[in-house]
Amino acid sequence: MKSNELKKVLKPLIKQTIKEVLLEEGVLSQVVSEVVRGMGAQTITEVKRGPDPAEIRKQEEALERQRQERIKRLNESVGPIGAGINVFENTKPIREAKTEPGKALSGMAPNDPGVDISGIMKLAGGKWDALKG
Repeated sequence: MKSNELKKVLKPLIKQTIKEVLLEEGVLSQVVSEVVRGMGAQTITEVKRGPDPAEIRKQEEALERQRQERIKRLNESVGPIGAGINVFENTKPIREAKTEPGKALSGMAPNDPGVDISGIMKLAGGKWDALKG
């Protein structure tokens, strides 16, 4: 008898025998019971701990020292505020405008050019009448 023929005959017999032993004789349920019992005795729990408050405080202090050092270097590189800088250079004083209640442009300087609205016509693309309403 060849080995392939022997496998064809024996494999179903062995499979059926193992199935009977595991299920009908209760071997499988005993194995599962033992595993469950073994797992119940050893419960593993993970405890997560937060960062150490002292370590956090040290890190915060180090960061603050670094920040203060950067501010100090920046201030030293800029020099004293206003040293040789005239922020009003090449500016003209604003002429006071009259405020008259009830007038649309009250409070505006007479030479104020206002806002340029010529770009609105370009946005409308020549369709201003269609956009009006």
